[in-house]
Amino acid sequence: MKLLVSVRSVEEALLAADGGADFIDLKEPGHGALGGLPIATIREIVGALRHHGSGLDISATIGDVAMDEADRIAACVDAVGACGVDYVKVGIERAPQARAVLDALAASGWPIVPVFIADKGLDLADVAHACALGFAGVMADTSDKRAGSLFDAVPMAELRRFIATAREAGVMVGLAGALRAAHEPLLRALAPGFAGFRTAVCEGDRSAALDPQRLRTLVAVMLGHATAEPGATHH
Repeated sequence: MKLLVSVRSVEEALLAADGGADFIDLKEPGHGALGGLPIATIREIVGALRHHGSGLDISATIGDVAMDEADRIAACVDAVGACGVDYVKVGIERAPQARAVLDALAASGWPIVPVFIADKGLDLADVAHACALGFAGVMADTSDKRAGSLFDAVPMAELRRFIATAREAGVMVGLAGALRAAHEPLLRALAPGFAGFRTAVCEGDRSAALDPQRLRTLVAVMLGHATAEPGATHH
């Protein structure tokens, strides 16, 4: 299971790259679940990581855009994709327009990772549709981080089905949503391809700065070199 760490600046990106992250994910946590960074900032971070010699995959979100704003989604995808990231992350809400959005994303020519917003439950038919379209990967995440973690929002059985749907299609699959080191046993039981973190590596809430010590602790726990403090594993 690989470790995705969300960052908002060059400084945080370099800390994450040197601190053991497998994926560097670019977002503005103060602007929502998939808050987007300014295009200039995305371009600056990508350039800094490559200049630093990092060969890690870089993803970036397009921001929280509603499913009925197809033109805006397309424009944001084009702008983020042109920054040289390896993956463009697009939130997919449980909505009637989701299938049409997924079809348009698959035809966009960019390496898209649909992120299914799971607070209202995962529509596994939409997930299966996405997997059949040939995306590089899919994720499940939550919108309201204050309501708890992904494991508070979605039953384990539903997460197992989500992961199985992607795995059967040969699609990379990830989980995120206010995850912490204490969720390691649950993540290990589900065995997604990667798990995404922001809250767990910040001193305070997810809008605070990345804390190198918390990152080191998380990496150690996820690698099995340390044990998380008890809690958050009762679901």
